[in-house]
Amino acid sequence: MKLLSLLVSILSLGLALELGQIPKTIVLEGDKGAQVNGEAFSSEILKTKLHILFYVDPDEKEMNEHVSSALKEQNFDKNAYASVAIINMAATWLPNFAIASKLKSKQETYPDTLYVKDLQSVLVKEWDLKDDSSNVVLFAKDGRVLFIKKGKLSSEETLELISLIQDNI
Repeated sequence: MKLLSLLVSILSLGLALELGQIPKTIVLEGDKGAQVNGEAFSSEILKTKLHILFYVDPDEKEMNEHVSSALKEQNFDKNAYASVAIINMAATWLPNFAIASKLKSKQETYPDTLYVKDLQSVLVKEWDLKDDSSNVVLFAKDGRVLFIKKGKLSSEETLELISLIQDNI
């Protein structure tokens, strides 16, 4: 049993997002998920400009709504900054068709945010993001992790995030 535990620990090394590191590339397609329009999603897109990523359980969508609002107020340059919302659809009892319909509507209402469905909690498994929660990650233009918070951001953390965006945009 100890050997199995050690093996699991060794295999999980390098999976978690780490500040200053470029994480493993994630592709969501087919039964793993996709963008709302059905196209595959690759985390390689996070290397094109400064990106804020929200990884959210639909049941916890309001947990970091104050962060989304604060970021919208900043009106960052869309040529240098983008947002991605990945919905952890495996983390809820809500039916996928209902969530997908809501996401399609959100994509139309907020075209500057890329909406993505994660059908199998892939980012929980591959990047060690918190399941049944709301996660916020800021990626530099080269894909390095600049900020990560698993759970609700405090006012101070929200200000820190805004400052990091201003400094790196």
